[in-house]
Amino acid sequence: MVKVCIIGAGGMANLVHYPSLSKIENAEIIGICDLNEERLRKTSEKYKISNVYTDYKKMLEEKSPDAIYIIMPPHHLFDIVIHCLNKCLNVFIEKPPGITLEQTKQMAKLAEKKGVLTMVGFQRRFAPLIVEGKKRIEEKGEVILTQANFFKNYLGQPPYYNGAIDILTCDVIHSVDLLRYIGGDVKKVKSIVKGLFADYNNIFCSLIEFSSGAIGILSANWTSGKRVFSLEIHGKGIVVFVDPENQAMIYSDGKEEGESIDAKEFTGGKELFEIAGFLDENKHFIECIEKKKLPETNFYDAVKTMELVENIYKNTI
Repeated sequence: MVKVCIIGAGGMANLVHYPSLSKIENAEIIGICDLNEERLRKTSEKYKISNVYTDYKKMLEEKSPDAIYIIMPPHHLFDIVIHCLNKCLNVFIEKPPGITLEQTKQMAKLAEKKGVLTMVGFQRRFAPLIVEGKKRIEEKGEVILTQANFFKNYLGQPPYYNGAIDILTCDVIHSVDLLRYIGGDVKKVKSIVKGLFADYNNIFCSLIEFSSGAIGILSANWTSGKRVFSLEIHGKGIVVFVDPENQAMIYSDGKEEGESIDAKEFTGGKELFEIAGFLDENKHFIECIEKKKLPETNFYDAVKTMELVENIYKNTI
């Protein structure tokens, strides 16, 4: 049994991580912490967790968990992560892994020095329809091209966390990491970054060449009509279009009819945390703790994603 403590009882934690961990038989939440006593109370009652704290250092001293989840805004992460790593705790954090590449590098170096296991919640790598789509492409050969689309209507809104972090690093990073997951090591990047109808950047388009020879396309637009997240993967004679929370369509060999895969039917789940990859990423982390195996989206791997984010900015046309 992997004993877990969680720092954070906010919206994201309650939406996906508490319900995921509560469904994993070999995980037990032994303590939770939040500065907001009302949401701390509601979370503890909902998940029947008796050990609640407003001081995370006291929680760690008293409970000695096998792993710690730190779920909070990115500009609040660093000091808490460093403290937990210095206590030789295995650490799970949400994306992004800090607000700068340098923060991510320092966390990765300390984790390696302390010999602990770490994971960043790039959950779309674990979304069942994306995993299945990638598998289908690779069964027929190498990935030739992949495109990640991420659109939102964010018009008239302030910058993220009042300017503490930019949209690309904070949110579009999901698509950036997914392109790395599909395409592999990055060779070249060219991009266009713009700010339209706002005093901050909200459009990000990139063309990426991977060392494998595959091509990646990033299309992200926060001035669009609605929220849309989609992925397409092209192989030899096959293409997969994925809306990870709803459906995947697979077309091959020039046939007009494609194969449709429904997310709820494929996963056997109906909640967001079950169909969008959150449950599977949490299972992965818990299994890695049990097996003492480095998780796929560990801090050092996250450094590579943050490097690609930085290169998208550096290599603008």
